[in-house]
Amino acid sequence: MPLVTPLSADHDLETKELAEFFNETLGFCPNSVLTMQRRPAISKAFINLNKAVMANEGRVTSALKRMIAWVSSNSTGCRYCQAHAIRAAERYGAEQEQLDNIWEYRTHPAFSDAERAALDFSLAASQVPNAVDEDIKKRLYEHWDEGEIVEMLGVISLFGYLNRWNDSMGTSIEDGAVESGEQYLGKHGWEKGKHV
Repeated sequence: MPLVTPLSADHDLETKELAEFFNETLGFCPNSVLTMQRRPAISKAFINLNKAVMANEGRVTSALKRMIAWVSSNSTGCRYCQAHAIRAAERYGAEQEQLDNIWEYRTHPAFSDAERAALDFSLAASQVPNAVDEDIKKRLYEHWDEGEIVEMLGVISLFGYLNRWNDSMGTSIEDGAVESGEQYLGKHGWEKGKHV
């Protein structure tokens, strides 16, 4: 049972209009946003930040951003965000082989060295204590420019917020996210956990 009950999608019309963004991303408005709208300034600010972070300004693709989000969420253990991130990666064109082998991104041939550097950055930046070091920096600069690194850290930071929000709230997970979680992550033990 969630800590705070989500409100109806019609509760705040400005949030509802902004949240249409998630229909493309996930196919539904997340329960996390429906909970945030108990304070509409938070839900609106979150959606606008999400849109800004997920906009493509360079070579960091939408699919890679969602895989960065998955690695971050996997690192922190948020099952809600793990399922959402893998679902969004699928909807934004991640290769089937990458989706099927996301757990093995470090060694699987479906991932390039540039993608591995980005995903290792996500893992290091999501840990407590933070593990970003000179090696991570060196590998990033071999493949990405500073604007793209800012985009990546934007995703990692956004999901830091979401991981804390959804794991603390015990946000109820939506059916579509459950389907994606079971399909791509279930073979490695993913389950809804407290997000029922």
